Amino acid sequence: MKQMGEMLLRRESFEEIVMGNTALVRAMVASGTRVISAYPGSPTPEIATAIGAIPDGKRPFYFEFSTNEKVAMEVAYGASINGHLSTVFFKSVGLNVASDTFVQLNLMNLIGGMVVVLGDDPGANSSQNEQDNRHFARMAYTPVLEPANPSEVYTCYKAAALLSKKHHMPVILRMTTHVCHAKEKVAFDALPDLVFDDTPKFDVGNGPYIPITSLVFPKKRRALANLAAVESGAEESSLNSVTDHGNDKRGIITMGLPFMSLMDVLEKATQKPDILKLGFVHPIPKKLVLDFITTHRSVKILEELDDILENDVKKIAYDAGVTTRIMGKADVEDWVGEYTYDKVYDILSRTWPDLLPVREEADQGVVVPDRPAQMCPGCGHRSAFYAIKKAIEKNDITVADIGCHTLGFLPPYEMGQLLMCMGASPGMGAGLSLFNDSRKVVAFMGDSTFFHAGLPGIINAVFNNHNITLILMENGTTAMTGHQETPATGKNVNGVTDKIPLKGVLEGLGIRHIYEVDTYQQEKLTDLVKQALADDAFSVVIARHPCMLKFTREQRRKKGYQGKRVAIDQKICDQNHECLASFGCPSFTRKEDGSVEVNPDLCIGDGSCMQTCPTSAISPHKP
Repeated sequence: MKQMGEMLLRRESFEEIVMGNTALVRAMVASGTRVISAYPGSPTPEIATAIGAIPDGKRPFYFEFSTNEKVAMEVAYGASINGHLSTVFFKSVGLNVASDTFVQLNLMNLIGGMVVVLGDDPGANSSQNEQDNRHFARMAYTPVLEPANPSEVYTCYKAAALLSKKHHMPVILRMTTHVCHAKEKVAFDALPDLVFDDTPKFDVGNGPYIPITSLVFPKKRRALANLAAVESGAEESSLNSVTDHGNDKRGIITMGLPFMSLMDVLEKATQKPDILKLGFVHPIPKKLVLDFITTHRSVKILEELDDILENDVKKIAYDAGVTTRIMGKADVEDWVGEYTYDKVYDILSRTWPDLLPVREEADQGVVVPDRPAQMCPGCGHRSAFYAIKKAIEKNDITVADIGCHTLGFLPPYEMGQLLMCMGASPGMGAGLSLFNDSRKVVAFMGDSTFFHAGLPGIINAVFNNHNITLILMENGTTAMTGHQETPATGKNVNGVTDKIPLKGVLEGLGIRHIYEVDTYQQEKLTDLVKQALADDAFSVVIARHPCMLKFTREQRRKKGYQGKRVAIDQKICDQNHECLASFGCPSFTRKEDGSVEVNPDLCIGDGSCMQTCPTSAISPHKP
C-alpha cells in the first residue's frame, strides 16, 4: 500500500503495471481533482483502495464515502459550483439512486468541472441487472467517454476533466468490470505543478442554480449547445481511432472491452476488417462514422448490452442515404453478458462465416463445474438464518435486501424469497402485509443498507403501522464491497467521527418493539424472533455479529497470532449432518462413507457450529 501511494504521487514520468482503477487515481491527481466522493460498489472499490494508499497529509484532494450515491453526487456537485474540479464514482445501479440529481446537472453551470465515473457491469458479475447507463447519458444530455484498457482509463479521465472544465458540464467516464480490473503497463506523464486556489467561488451570477419552470428552456438549450460543441471536438479527438487493414468490404465499429476482445479474435482472421474504435461514445462523432460507413460495403456494430451505438449509426446512414449494410445485434444472446473473447468469436463467426477458422475443441475452454456463492466460514449471517428459520412458519413470507445476507435465499436457509434493490425490503414487506392475516412477513436488511436507503421504508412502516418484522443484520461494516466503514462504527475514511447507533435511530423514530442479540446466541435469537412476530405492530430484531472475514484479517496482523479450528469426534458423530444440511458451513466436507471432516484451510475456529450438533461431536481443535 505504501508503495502504491508513493507511485500515485511520483513527480517524474514512469511506467508501471496497474489495474484500471489504480490508473484512474493517478489521472485524478494529475488533473488537479480537488474533491472526490463515492459510495462503494463493485467494480469500483479499488479506486478507494488506491486513494487510501495515499497518506492523509499528502492527499491533494478531499475524499469521502457518502451515505449513498445520491448524496455523493450532490457533494461533488456542490464542490464543482464552488470552483473545484470534482469527481463522483460508484457502480452501475448506483446511478439509479443518484438519478434525481444527475439528470439535472446538465442544466447547471459547473464552473469547477465534474466527472462522473460509472462502473457498469456487463455480465452482472456483482449486480442485480445488466443496465446500460448510456441510456441515462442520452436522457441527461451528458457526454460519455469509454476506455478500453488501463492506459485509456488514464488518458480518458484527463480528457473528461478538461472537457468538463471547458464546457462547465458533467462528463461521464464509463468503465466496465473488465476495464476496471484489467492490468497493464501504463505510461504515466510527469505530474504538473498543482497549485490550488481554494477561495470559495460560488456566485449566483454563475447560475441561476434553481431549475424553476421559466428557466428550464434556456438551460436545456445551453445543455444541447454544449453537447453539440462536444460532438464537434470529438471528430478530431485522438480517443477515437481507425485501424486500416485495407478492407473496403468489411468494417467494424466498436469501443471499450469489445475492442480488446476483437483484437484477440482477429489474430486468427484470414482477411481482417477495418476497425473504427470510438472513445467518445456519446455524442458519437457523426462525420467520422459517416466517412467510415460510406467507404465499406458492410459494417458490423460490436457493442455490449443495448443497441445504442447501432441505432446511432443506422440513423446517420439513413439521414445521409448511405446504402452500406449495417449489422447489429442478430440474436438475443448478443444482448446478454460481457463481450469476452468467446462471445466475440461466436458473433463474428455468425456475421461472416468465412472470416475465422472453425475453433478446434482444444480452443473451446475448460468446462468448470458450478460453484454457488456462499457466506464465509464463521459468518454471523449463517448463525442468524439457522436460528431464524426455527422461529418462522414454512408459509411465512421472507423479504431479502442487498448485502452478503442476500445469499440467505440459497439452500439450506432458503430465506429471502424476493429482492429488488437497496433498502426495498421494508416497503415490499409492507405491501405484502396488506390484507394478510395468515402469513407473517419478515424483512431482512444490513446495517450499511439501513443508512444508505433503508430509513424511508422503515419510517413508512412506522408511520402507516405496517405489521412486519425487520431483521437488521448488523456486522459493523460494508462487507460485500470491501469493508468500508458505516455511520455506526465511529470511523470514516478520514478518521474518527461520532457513532450513529442503529438502536438509537430506531428509538428516535418511535419504534417500541426493538430486540438485540448476538447471532452466535442462536437459541436466544430464535426466541426473540418469535416474540417479535407475536407483536401486533412493526418490530425490529437487531441480529448483531462482527464480519468474521474482517475480524480474522485484523487478528492475523497481531503479533503471536495462532489460527484456530474445530474438530469432529468421529466416535460421537452419528452422521446426522445437521452441520451440513441445515447450518451449511463450507468448512465441513461430507465424505463418501457419510462421515464429516473439517477443512483446516477454511475453518477459523469460531465455534458457531458447535451448538448445532445434536450429539456435541464438534469441539475446539486441540493441537
